[in-house]
Amino acid sequence: MSDSPPGAGAAVEPMALRAWRASRAGSWLPTLVALAVVAGVWQLVALHNPSVLPTVPQVFREIADHPGLFARDTGATLRETAVGALVAGDGAFLLAVAMSELPLVERAIMPLAVALNVTPVVAIAPALTLILGFGAAPRYVVTGIVVFFPFLINCLVGLRSVDPEVLEVARSLNASRAEVLWRLRIPSSLPLLFAAARICLPLAVVGAVVAEFSTSGSSSGLGSQIVIAEQYAELPTIFASILLLAAIGIALTLATFALERWLLGWHRAARGLGVR
Repeated sequence: MSDSPPGAGAAVEPMALRAWRASRAGSWLPTLVALAVVAGVWQLVALHNPSVLPTVPQVFREIADHPGLFARDTGATLRETAVGALVAGDGAFLLAVAMSELPLVERAIMPLAVALNVTPVVAIAPALTLILGFGAAPRYVVTGIVVFFPFLINCLVGLRSVDPEVLEVARSLNASRAEVLWRLRIPSSLPLLFAAARICLPLAVVGAVVAEFSTSGSSSGLGSQIVIAEQYAELPTIFASILLLAAIGIALTLATFALERWLLGWHRAARGLGVR
């Protein structure tokens, strides 16, 4: 017979539940406090400098008053971000595979990749507009250029991060290059691929905005909205667009963390990442 007092089991469960809720709340509380402090400072500065900064309610009111416009522009920027990052990421991964298998390819391609990375993308954008025409294509290319090199380097390092002893064992068992790639190199590269995604997806948002700033032919996109609003000194519109761009970057980062934790729960480094 148990010596526990009556109702002890019923008291333990709510206590554990309260502890769990407290831990979840505690993980978000610092972020909420920081956001509240930033919003308070923003509001204070805006009230004393209305010609420099709109108030927080003005920014949210601007979004609420023009939901269709901001939804369209947010969708356009998201599309440019997704297409540019996806094409650049796929191309970088395939090229990294070739470079990891064939050193000659690396010696031929890496100098060109470095040259592309150090060339100011703003200088390339007008030429891309003339070559590809007025539309979304130059924006996709500019966004892809911005994220291509970080993807390439992380993919290449990840593919080469296989434990040398494990690699020797696989070779002693006469494993083919395809088997080594599929069973060893790609799994070992996944943590670095996700690290690249955490860097490059928000960076792709920056690339999309730069593309919208520097290419012609379309007025869609949050970057284009900022350029148009700047001409008319519409500060609430400018800062509403900036706020939405920040929200896109945060959402992409959180989605990457969540996907990494789901797919790489087996990896020690992945278990320490993400929001708890």
